Amino acid sequence: VVIARGRVRKRKKKSSKPLREAFGHTPLSIKENIPWDCRRLVVGTGAHGALPVMDEVKQEAARREVALLIVPTSEAIRALQAEPKDTNAILHVTC
Repeated sequence: VVIARGRVRKRKKKSSKPLREAFGHTPLSIKENIPWDCRRLVVGTGAHGALPVMDEVKQEAARREVALLIVPTSEAIRALQAEPKDTNAILHVTC
């Protein structure tokens, strides 16, 4: 799921699906509609860290001066609850 400015929506990962075979899981890629309109983006990688985050996403966050926190989803939820202001999130919740 994606949480952007307090609104929840489904993650549209179709554009990242062709990369699935290389990663063993559909990665978070720059081709997706990432909610960059924030100061901090929290990425929850699932209970066991299954969601890969591509280097290009990390580079784009740095370019945009968006703090990027990549942690298991349970930690991501706690981080989002602790500091929700100016924070968006992408949470992997299926595994």
